[in-house]
Amino acid sequence: MSFVIRAADPADAEQLARLADAVSAEPEGWLISIAGEWRNAGDERRYLKALRRYPHAAVFVAERDDGELVGRLSVGRDPHPASAHVADVGLMVAIDARRQGVGKALLDAAVEWARTAGVRKLELHVFPWNEAAIALYDAFGFEREGYRKGHYRRGGDYVDAILMAYQVSG
Repeated sequence: MSFVIRAADPADAEQLARLADAVSAEPEGWLISIAGEWRNAGDERRYLKALRRYPHAAVFVAERDDGELVGRLSVGRDPHPASAHVADVGLMVAIDARRQGVGKALLDAAVEWARTAGVRKLELHVFPWNEAAIALYDAFGFEREGYRKGHYRRGGDYVDAILMAYQVSG
């Protein structure tokens, strides 16, 4: 599969909402929100427009040659002054595009963004049962920094999360 990584555009909102719906429907899936629903296309469009004026965050997409978006990565600087050198990462890849370099390419884009933004550390949370994602993050160079018991509410349950971090070099 051939794809390009680029900054997300508000015109991508509808496809990104569909991608999030598909990924979040997977039982082992991705953390969407406390209510289990991603932003609708209108909210996503407004969010992507707002990012144009906000230099402390970015969204990147993986676009296949046929124009289909198969991945999304968001990265945003921690707002606290004492940890402004840290940014949080969220990553999702369409099920039919996994294990084809999409996740790694999106993480590469996050690292490049971090370097230009003066961010020294990227952090993310991953569910302990999401072995494929953990393998990707391990291979990329993320290290486990903690285990957060009952950290997220997912449906009616409280579930654990592994905190992983990547040190961005100059």
